[in-house]
Amino acid sequence: MRKLLLIVSLFGIGFSCNDDSADHSAGHNGEKPVIITKTKEGGTDTVKKSIPAFVQNKISSADLKIFYHSPAVRGRIIWGGLVPYEQVWVTGAHKATRLESNQPFILGHTTISPGKYAPFTIPSQNEWTILLNKNWDQHLADEYTMDEDVVRLQVKPDTLSYSQERLMYEIEQRAEKAGNIIITWEKLRIVIPIRIS
Repeated sequence: MRKLLLIVSLFGIGFSCNDDSADHSAGHNGEKPVIITKTKEGGTDTVKKSIPAFVQNKISSADLKIFYHSPAVRGRIIWGGLVPYEQVWVTGAHKATRLESNQPFILGHTTISPGKYAPFTIPSQNEWTILLNKNWDQHLADEYTMDEDVVRLQVKPDTLSYSQERLMYEIEQRAEKAGNIIITWEKLRIVIPIRIS
């Protein structure tokens, strides 16, 4: 009986992780995505799992959307611990984070066609590598391959004076055709400049 339960459990996990019929914008149990906000001083987060999250904003005529799963710090060592240095990170949890744009946009010196992409990162102590990959529908970075990157660029992380409990993405417009994608978690913030072509 114990063996049967173990087999059923393993199959259940496999189906949960590889359910391609589910919309990525929802969680594993059909949960609706939420908008993650800045951690309030003295606030607590008692939810142990990574939760489905979503952010959307316009930069000029481009409608940008990011779907992701947001893990919490929960007292853990994040950088160089839960998230190893010098390894490709899904920059979220569960399925790959998905960035969508209805207009061409520019990262670094590369013009990106409208569509869906998976933003990955390679964290290091002093500088991060930002990757944008064509394979947006994958589990974590299990199927990641460098050959499907459309752009790679380097950014330096900023240190925060507070700790952001949940991983948070933001999209901000800072000029008529320019803005930032911002990733904040624990005491680090990554700012990725983006332009609309």
